Amino acid sequence: MTHVERMKAIYEGTAFDRMPRLPFGFFQQTWDRWRAEGLPEEAAHYGPKFREYFGFDPSVWLGQGPNLGWCEAPLEPAYEEKTLRIEDGHEIVQDATGRVKAYPVGTRQQVMPTYLKHAVASRADWEEDIKPRLDVETPGRWEGFDEAMSEQRDIVARAEGLRSAGCVGGYMYLRSLIGPVDLCYKFYDEPDLIHDMMVNWRDFNLTALKRSQAAGGPFYRLFLGEDICYKSGPLISPEMMREFLTPYYRALYDELQAGQSEFLHFEIDTDGDCREVIDVYKEMGVDAMNPFEVAAGCDVVEIGRRHPELIMRGGIDKRVLAKGPDAIDAMLERILPAMVKRGRYIPCCDHAVPEDVSLANFMHYRKRVMAMDALAAS
Repeated sequence: MTHVERMKAIYEGTAFDRMPRLPFGFFQQTWDRWRAEGLPEEAAHYGPKFREYFGFDPSVWLGQGPNLGWCEAPLEPAYEEKTLRIEDGHEIVQDATGRVKAYPVGTRQQVMPTYLKHAVASRADWEEDIKPRLDVETPGRWEGFDEAMSEQRDIVARAEGLRSAGCVGGYMYLRSLIGPVDLCYKFYDEPDLIHDMMVNWRDFNLTALKRSQAAGGPFYRLFLGEDICYKSGPLISPEMMREFLTPYYRALYDELQAGQSEFLHFEIDTDGDCREVIDVYKEMGVDAMNPFEVAAGCDVVEIGRRHPELIMRGGIDKRVLAKGPDAIDAMLERILPAMVKRGRYIPCCDHAVPEDVSLANFMHYRKRVMAMDALAAS
């Protein structure tokens, strides 16, 4: 099978020769460690020998053209990214979404920051500053669009790729602009503001994606970056999801599906313990999720039993990859045979590979996965 045929078999629940072999991601510190441990430069950081060295397949996914965000709202123009000051051993910075964040000096690539300020504290902030930056017709969003869509049509016609509509999820969009704590208050105190912001989210993405659909051809999946869960469960309740997300998600998905005869898969990316919200997302039309973080209680084998139709990616415990070959083998022997038999699963790390994973341990993991997925699927 080709890498495209294999991916379609996983999403459609049909027979496959082996599982797709894809990474989730890597921290910069991990690359630095592996270089010191002998990783060739051309294999590091997605270089020209990256896939060959680690045994990964080519990516099948083609984007929609304009940047529609992922972990942040796609502001245009963005705020200037700059260091505001050094204070009490911390670097105070402003990011592209207008957030003011504090990092211990010298750790910006290593730690989560402390958030000091978000861009939307009031309706005036939204109406006067942020909403104008979310105009879908801003010319800069569409640079190179026609050429990219023509190229994508050719790639799909050659069966070398699948189109994926990727954008920031509604919760992540709100959270990036308001902040996770203040957002919880605004759901109660200013629900009209939240609905106004979600109308903008829906209309912005619909306009952009329908234009991309018309110019580049049908999408194979709609993929939202959400991060709505943390270690102990969802950051907002299922009831809040149904009130503030579901109507807008259904409208986006339904209109895109209505614009093409090909079935449109709907995928959500969220870290943390997502078990409580799987059924809520399924009500919205979602049929795929990732990355199923094990430290948050997500067991892909058990979740796969409870939701046999759910397309799953992830669930390989990054902490176990640091423990050595015996622990890695035991984990894979528990997960892979069951999930290959089930299907609709792509094995990969449950988040970016951290720097405590040695190159030797990661290579052992890769070799074991490739031996087991091919053997189990054959």
